[in-house]
Amino acid sequence: MRGSLLVAGTTSDAGKSVLTAGLCRWLARQGVKVAPFKAQNMSLNSAVTIDGAEIGRAQAMQAAAAGVEPEAAMNPVLLKPGSDRTSQVVLMGKPYADVSATSYRKHSGELGRISVECLRDLQSRYDVVICEGAGSPAEINLRATDIANMGLARAASLPVVVVGDINPGGVFGGLFGTLAVLSPEDQALVCGFVINKFRGDPALLAPGLEMLAGLTGRPTFGVLPWAEGLELDVEDSLGLSTRVAPTPALGRDVLRVSVVRLPRLSNWTDIDALRSEPGVLVRFAETAEELADADLVVLPGTRQTVSDLAWLRTRGIADAIARHEGPVLGICGGFQMLGGAIEDDVESRAGAVTGLGLLPVSTAFGADKVLARPVGAWRGHPVTTAYEIHHGRIAVSSGEPFLDGVRVGAVSGTVWHGALESDGFRRAYLSEVAALTGRDWVPGERSFADVRQARLDLLGDLVAEHLDTDAISRLIEGGAPAGLPVVRTTLG
Repeated sequence: MRGSLLVAGTTSDAGKSVLTAGLCRWLARQGVKVAPFKAQNMSLNSAVTIDGAEIGRAQAMQAAAAGVEPEAAMNPVLLKPGSDRTSQVVLMGKPYADVSATSYRKHSGELGRISVECLRDLQSRYDVVICEGAGSPAEINLRATDIANMGLARAASLPVVVVGDINPGGVFGGLFGTLAVLSPEDQALVCGFVINKFRGDPALLAPGLEMLAGLTGRPTFGVLPWAEGLELDVEDSLGLSTRVAPTPALGRDVLRVSVVRLPRLSNWTDIDALRSEPGVLVRFAETAEELADADLVVLPGTRQTVSDLAWLRTRGIADAIARHEGPVLGICGGFQMLGGAIEDDVESRAGAVTGLGLLPVSTAFGADKVLARPVGAWRGHPVTTAYEIHHGRIAVSSGEPFLDGVRVGAVSGTVWHGALESDGFRRAYLSEVAALTGRDWVPGERSFADVRQARLDLLGDLVAEHLDTDAISRLIEGGAPAGLPVVRTTLG
C-alpha cells in the first residue's frame, strides 16, 4: 500500500488527532511503514525530538502509534500562543518569528511551501502518510492562508475524510455544513465522514447516515464509540478533564494532587503519568480553596511565566502555595515562579519581577530557546524520559540537587518535563509525598510506557472494528474518486 490521506474535522477537538493516531496504529499492524504529518499545529503541548527539534506533542504520540521516531518534518510549523493575539512560530523545530493573527499572513506562503516539501519528503520515505488537519476547513475566513486543511489537500492532491464529534450534538449539521461552505474545487477532495464519540446503539444513527449520504453524495466510513481514558496528549487544555477519578488504591489512602490550571498552561502531559498510578486523584485547580486538602501541589509549565505569576497573585493562589505545609513541585515555568528574582526581557518584556521566593533560584530569560533531551537520576532512580523546552536560564544558589533543579524541604523544582514518566522516579517521589503527609499509599507496578501503548492499541482496535477499512485503504491508494457531487449553497 502506498499513498496519503488527510483527516479534517468539523471543529477543534473533534477527534482528528486520535483518529490519525488510530489509523497509524492500524496500518503499522498491517506491516505498512506509516508516518503522521500535521503541516501546522497550534498548541502549547509540545515534544522534543531526539535531534533537538520542537514539534506538537500530538505528532510525537502519533509517531509512537506508527512505531517510528518523531521528527521535525512531521510537524514543520508549530504555533505556540503567547496571548490571545500573538504566537511564537516554531519552524522545523526551531523558533522562527513572533507573529500576530494579521502579521502571520505574510509568512503563510513560505510556511506552506516548506510544509508541502516536508510532506513530499515523508512520502518518499514511507509507504503511507496520514495527515491531520488543523481546526476546521469550514473556517472560510482563513482559507486564503490555509496550509493545513484544504490548502494542503489541494497542493498535494490528498483525499480528505471529515470527522465530527457527536457528543455535544449537531454532528450532522456540522458535517454537512463543513462540506457545503467549501468551494467546488475543495469539495472534490472531501470523500466522506467519520462520526466520533458515539454513546448508544449505532442503529439509531442509520437513518441520519442515509440522509447525510443522500444530501452530500458521500458515505460515512464508520462510527467510533465513546472510549474512556483516551486523553492521549491532547493539544488544547480545554480538552482536559478538571478531575479524573483514580484507579483503586493499593493502600488504605488516596493521594490527592492539585495541579494549578494556569491560563497559559503548557506541556500538561507531565501530569498523565501521575494519573496512571493507582490511588492518585489528580485535580486541576483554579482557586486557592482547591489546594487546601492537597497532599501535593504541582505548579506546571507555562508559556507566559510572568503573566501567569501575576494571575496566581490576583487569585490568592500564590499565598495558598506559600502557606501549603505539604510537598510542592514546580516544573519548568512553575519552577521559575517558585524562585526569587525573574528577569524577563523576552516573553513578557516585563523586566525584573519578584517570584514566590520558595526556592533559592533566579531566572534570566534568553532569546534562544533551550531544547534538549537530558538524562539523570534522583536517589538512585534513573530518569530517561525527560525533555527541556524553555527560554529561562536558572541559577541555583543553594539547596539539594533535584533533576538539574533544586529542592529545599518539601519544595522541589526542575526544568525537566516528562520526568514523571520514568516509573522508578515517579513512584519514589510519590512514596515520599505519602510519607511526608502520613498517607498509607502504595505505588503500582505497571509501567507508564505500557499504559500509553495500551491506549494506542485501543485506538487501533477502534479503527479496525468500527471503520470501513477497505474503503479507507482505497482512498489512501487511489485518492479521491472522480465525480463527487458539489453541494450547492447560497455561498457557492
